[in-house]
Amino acid sequence: MTKSKDKRKEKISVATEIDRLEERRARCQDNLERAEFRSRKEELSVRERQELEDEMAIMNERVQKLDKELEMLRGENRRNMLLSVALLAVSALFYYIFFYNEDDS
Repeated sequence: MTKSKDKRKEKISVATEIDRLEERRARCQDNLERAEFRSRKEELSVRERQELEDEMAIMNERVQKLDKELEMLRGENRRNMLLSVALLAVSALFYYIFFYNEDDS
């Protein structure tokens, strides 16, 4: 099962994966904000307050995990962009050398 999941994940572009994680992070952040608002505005019993704080801690951990994953993917995206620019520059250099230098000969 992990191999099929890895293969499926490989087919997704880095930009698509970043978008998907940003959406998940936004949903987690919204849920966290709602829970914080609820803890401030509602009268909760000690047990309910503890459960809400536990839930908020879990959501904070998820947001931090998603932030780390997004940072990693953005770094990978940056490397891919630099590689693309380098390949474009090399291609332009070869084009110039082979086609413009033929005219000089």
